[in-house]
Order: sequence, then C-alpha cells, then structure tokens
Amino acid sequence: MTDIHARLRAETREAHEAIERDLAWETRVSTREGYRGLLARFWGFHAAWEPALAEALADDAFFAPRRRLDRLTEDLRHLGLDDATIQALPRPSALPPRGRAEAFGSLYVLEGSTLGGQVIARHIVRQFGLCGDEGCRYYRGYGRDTGAMWKAFRLRLAEEAELSEPDVIVASANRTFDAMRLWLCASSGRA
Repeated sequence: MTDIHARLRAETREAHEAIERDLAWETRVSTREGYRGLLARFWGFHAAWEPALAEALADDAFFAPRRRLDRLTEDLRHLGLDDATIQALPRPSALPPRGRAEAFGSLYVLEGSTLGGQVIARHIVRQFGLCGDEGCRYYRGYGRDTGAMWKAFRLRLAEEAELSEPDVIVASANRTFDAMRLWLCASSGRA
C-alpha cells in the first residue's frame, strides 16, 4: 500500500510552489477591485472544472458538499457584480479531468486549497472589514468543518489510489496546479 497523500505532496511540490509564488495573492487582494478580480478568475476556473468533476466522479453525495461555485457567486454579488456579469465571466480552455483517477488528482488541489484558504480568509476579513461570511465564503471553505472535510477526502483518496492508477492521480494533480496557475495568473484579475 502506497501513501498517496505523501506521494502527492512530494511530487506536486514544484507545481504547488509555482502557483503560490506566481499568484502573489497578498498583492492581488490589496484592493477590493483586485480581490473581486481574483475571485472572478476563480469563478471561471470552477465553472469549467466542477461539471467535469461531477461527471467523472458520478458520486453526488461525495462531491456536492465540495462544490464552491455558489460560494464564489455569492462573494462576487457581495462585491457588486450582477448575475449576468458573473455568468459572462471567462472560463479557461484547459481540459478538465476525465475519469475518476484524474478527478481525484484534481480534487487534491482544490480540496487542499481550502486549508490555505483559512489563512487568506482571515487576511481578507481584516483587510476589508467584512462581517461573517459576506464576501469571503469561497476562502472560508467549509468553515469549522474544513479539517474534517480534508480528512474525509484523504480517506477517499487513499481508497481510490488502491483501486485505480496512482500515477494518473499524481499527473492530474500536477496538471491541475499548472492549469490553475496559468489561468489565475494570466490576467490582472480585474472584473
């Protein structure tokens, strides 16, 4: 039995460090306009990725609580975008994952981001004086349940790695980090 989590952490380290370096989130969220622009880019990414993940996983009980597009929509509304503007936001052309193994590799990246999102959420709340979840639902992830959701994901990931192709999971995680970095860093993030 291989420890897929340790393998993913080791084999995606460079891609993970690249997105953290290139995203420069503190600079991007230094203004409300910059923050809104970054959320708009995240919205486009999730709008392209979530339907593909849902189809590949075919397990709504597992995936539905992990969807974050609605949280992004609520944040963007709070920051002044209307529904028509949100729906017209650009989406990446990169191919989202197909198949369960690729979906789990991609989810490793998306679910892992909820952990770091907790730190970013605290910064954003202080920066803009937000109350509760208003305007910061995406970064708050699952709130108090973030740790439990991550643990549950890791258990499912380990099961999947035993049943499928760990190499595909790792390759998909690296592709997702790269696709996300290219998409999020491709523009100034203004919306």
